[in-house]
Amino acid sequence: MKVLNFGSLNIDYVYTVEHFVRAGETLASAKMDQFPGGKGLNQSVAFARAGACVYHAGLVGKEGEFLRSLLCDSGVDTRFVRTISDGSCGHAIIQVTPAGENCILLYGGANHRVTEDMIDEVLSAFGEGDLLMLQNEINGIDTIIDKAHTKGMRIALNPSPFNEVITGLDLSKLDYLILNETEGCELTGKTEADEIINALLFRYPDIKIILTLGSQGSMYADGTGDRAEHGIFKVKAVDTTAAGDTFTGFFFTSIMNGHAPNEALAIASAASSIAVSRMGAAPSIPTMEEVKASGYLV
Repeated sequence: MKVLNFGSLNIDYVYTVEHFVRAGETLASAKMDQFPGGKGLNQSVAFARAGACVYHAGLVGKEGEFLRSLLCDSGVDTRFVRTISDGSCGHAIIQVTPAGENCILLYGGANHRVTEDMIDEVLSAFGEGDLLMLQNEINGIDTIIDKAHTKGMRIALNPSPFNEVITGLDLSKLDYLILNETEGCELTGKTEADEIINALLFRYPDIKIILTLGSQGSMYADGTGDRAEHGIFKVKAVDTTAAGDTFTGFFFTSIMNGHAPNEALAIASAASSIAVSRMGAAPSIPTMEEVKASGYLV
């Protein structure tokens, strides 16, 4: 089975600050680091380092060629990564506090230059049963979902960042929805984890829900009544930027490798715990060998 991750590729500019900048405030940062990032890139790296056969489709500006190189070095197939000649790469300005918290300002850039011709070309290489992974940092995800659903691909969506694009999608065409509490509240109006899951399954009984809960761990539920949950592995967090993306790649790779949902939650939780103990987005993502050697899984 192949994984197609049709998603963003960003350059992350990470500023270390004492606290997040407030309205009207000018704040000096202790340092600035530049990292490869973007939810799409991060998730592709996580899939590859977890052992999946993953293809990335997306767009970069000329200054983003090192993003393609990182994907290649991580084991991602980049034949569907295109370079635009008349625009800049997507990027993110990220503030990170001493507690490891972050806030992120995104600029779409090349990520918002996806055309229907590109969608058709990419999807022609995939078929029934292949997994399509999507996030909301590129344009055209409604068209991608419709065309992939027609082909019989299994579709997973991480509805981040949440905006009006997500509310306009036909979520009944999804096989998996992986989201956090904030996104769950936006979709359902509910604030409690169980209420979010129940509301989503009532609307979309055939979908599988993975709900991440920050310090409270994660939950899985589907319409058959199968449910699982897992706590976090406590570590000293230095940068949480790619925690969710790491979780996503390791969870779905584990499911594809035959693990039950409770086992996949444990593996994904261990991987994301390692990621938050390191600086950067993609560079912080561990390999499956590191996860197995971590001692978290018994």
